[in-house]
Amino acid sequence: MWGNVTAELFKLVKRPANWLLLAVALVLGLLFTYVIPYAGYRSGTGGPTADRGLAAMIPAQLVGNSVAGLPVFLGAILVILGVLAVGSEYGWDTWKTVLTLGPSRLAVYAGKLAALAVAALAFVLALFVAGAAASLIIAAVEDQPMAFPSIGDLATGLGAGWLIAAMWTAFGVVLAVLLRGVALALGLGLVWLLAVQNLLAGLAAPLVDWIAQAQKGLPGPNAGALAAALGSTPDTPGVDALVGGSQAALVVALYLAGFLVAGALVLRRRDIL
Repeated sequence: MWGNVTAELFKLVKRPANWLLLAVALVLGLLFTYVIPYAGYRSGTGGPTADRGLAAMIPAQLVGNSVAGLPVFLGAILVILGVLAVGSEYGWDTWKTVLTLGPSRLAVYAGKLAALAVAALAFVLALFVAGAAASLIIAAVEDQPMAFPSIGDLATGLGAGWLIAAMWTAFGVVLAVLLRGVALALGLGLVWLLAVQNLLAGLAAPLVDWIAQAQKGLPGPNAGALAAALGSTPDTPGVDALVGGSQAALVVALYLAGFLVAGALVLRRRDIL
């Protein structure tokens, strides 16, 4: 098992595309959480984020700021990570080679999932570290308090962020397994995350009551509700306190488990070819 995990981690680390995904995520996270709001604050023309002033950008708000992008645009990057990690095995036709070397399908699958879980945690940690650095710089320049959230709040935020990140990564994995590749899985995953769920929330839900109620059971809105419970503000795309934080965490965890089990069942029962 650990040999499989180590091998899969090595694959993830040596793949340049994964480092590019992390770099893009950090740039987007900092741009929309700190750079643009701070520029708006300084110019006085930054819209609703700037209207909250420096209070939204100081270290005390690190948890909410770090997880704010995970329900939508940073979640999309994690879907890409999951799709590439599993779907590329179909594209390169390496599943047959890997599975004829001895490990069972489920052992190989478990190794991939464990490696991706580590990658998702590293992804969230990087968001927190980059956010901490940006908030400290802003606080120093503007002579604001530099106190961070408590250790307990940071641990809760990291755990919740990891849960959301793992769910979206698992979503990418199950799409790659179901569709046996990268292109279609990537396209459908991004269309759902970036388009469909936003259209449902922004256009359909206000007009149709049953869609509004159904939103409370979908992965994206619950990820947004969990981020809102951690202090992310509603002006962030996808962040909305539709349900309480505990319910949101439970629903996200159930989707994570469901994606993992569905991928395992399909991979175990279906011909690799």
